[in-house]
Amino acid sequence: MGTRTGIYIIAIFMACFCHAAGHGRNTFGDKPVRNKRAGTCTQETNVLSTEDSGKTTHKPADTGDTKEKKKKAVKRQYIYRFTLKDKSGNPYSLSRPEEFLSRKSIERRRRQKLPTDSTDMPVSTKYIEMLSVERVKIIGTSRWHNTVLLSTSDTTTVQRLARMNFVRKCEKVYQSPDSIEKEVYDKDYHDCFNPWDTVATSRYGGAESQIAMLNGSALHEAGYEGQGVTIAVLDGGFRNADRIPAFENINIIGAKDFISENTDDIYRKADHGTKVLSAMGVNAPYVYTGTAPQAGYWLLRCEDIQTEQPVEEDYWTMAAEFADSVGADIINSSLGYTQFDRHLGDHRYRDMDGHTAFISQSASMLADKGMILITSAGNSGMGPWKKIVFPADAENIITVGAVTPKGMNAPFCGVGPTQDGRIKPDVMAQGSPAAVISGRGTINRDMGTSFSTPVVCGLTACLWQALPGKTAKEIMDLVRRSADNTDHPDNIFGYGIPDFGRAYDMGRDGLPQQ
Repeated sequence: MGTRTGIYIIAIFMACFCHAAGHGRNTFGDKPVRNKRAGTCTQETNVLSTEDSGKTTHKPADTGDTKEKKKKAVKRQYIYRFTLKDKSGNPYSLSRPEEFLSRKSIERRRRQKLPTDSTDMPVSTKYIEMLSVERVKIIGTSRWHNTVLLSTSDTTTVQRLARMNFVRKCEKVYQSPDSIEKEVYDKDYHDCFNPWDTVATSRYGGAESQIAMLNGSALHEAGYEGQGVTIAVLDGGFRNADRIPAFENINIIGAKDFISENTDDIYRKADHGTKVLSAMGVNAPYVYTGTAPQAGYWLLRCEDIQTEQPVEEDYWTMAAEFADSVGADIINSSLGYTQFDRHLGDHRYRDMDGHTAFISQSASMLADKGMILITSAGNSGMGPWKKIVFPADAENIITVGAVTPKGMNAPFCGVGPTQDGRIKPDVMAQGSPAAVISGRGTINRDMGTSFSTPVVCGLTACLWQALPGKTAKEIMDLVRRSADNTDHPDNIFGYGIPDFGRAYDMGRDGLPQQ
């Protein structure tokens, strides 16, 4: 009897252990491993089984008055991307671009002799109205791709809308997860720096080494600190950037949230964007000064930090288009994608050509709109992916990798080349570690290409201020040609570590300076 009891105890223990293990997190990454099949709204893959629309894990307690409520399943929410065939029925005209682009956006194109084209036209209002039916919510559009994002729990209605004659394609880009951990907003922050943060010998304070590596002081000492240049920062949250005293002097032109209708979320969610912004915009002499302290900034939240799904590429595109429309000159994006929850829309190496992934298509269009994209190479170097992330594969952009303070490549940095053989990353900057200011208002040493990217971005803004007659493509070319590996570029260091003083001289004189 004792033996049988022991067997029962072991069996119960193993069952509990297996149940707990089944709900554990993937120790390799930040998110649980998900292996559910995902569908689109074409052919059979959009026919959702009854288990696909089961209850969420947030359930009421087992009391008498809630048992009846438990019987009603909470419908799963979906987001679909509708690609339209044309822009018929649109009240806008290319002869009147001021109706959908700002004066600054139009002037940026005119200065670089770039025309407006059909991709600049908004999506047809007639088609949007036809898609705006009961139980469906339109949450955004892309004029560059001529797409509409549509949210619903009614897949039958989606099937009907997908058959409309103006719809070219319909794809599922989001499926609500079974549960989401509630975010905790950390309101605490320091209202002053620590006494030991002051560096009496350097105006840049804690940011000295990362700026010196790129010879950024050559531009600053010549009076170029980003004045008149607008930078759009695309990120996942700018926690406490509206409260930390060190950020008070940053010229924040505006903010917009593409994830939530509550704009306050921009300043209450993750502080990744806070750190990125600090590397460019903070101006606290002898404590911490960024690379473009006099530039203007748009803060655009387009990364959903609670899930990883293809719709985030739509949000990113919407943010980039918004940046274009308000006249931003440069975009800093310390975001990147490879694989998604439930493997819905996972990318493959062969997609890395700058024109296959939705987000990379968007990124590849920016230079022809007169804008510069500075984006991170990604931190996949030590993981199974190894390579750069999307949209770092895009054409006519600057992809930034990370090095140590001694100029050695960071082992986590994603590598190239692209599928079509282009050198990536383009340039390198200090990111292992980089000095940034966190959402708690403290100077941290943080690791990642996310933080080497804004160091380059801010100085690129200063360079463009110094050489306003150059086009976006010409400025990017100067950055690459100024780097220390430009004669022998490779797919680890790219063109190397740029010298912005040299880039300025090259752009001003037209000849390399020895």
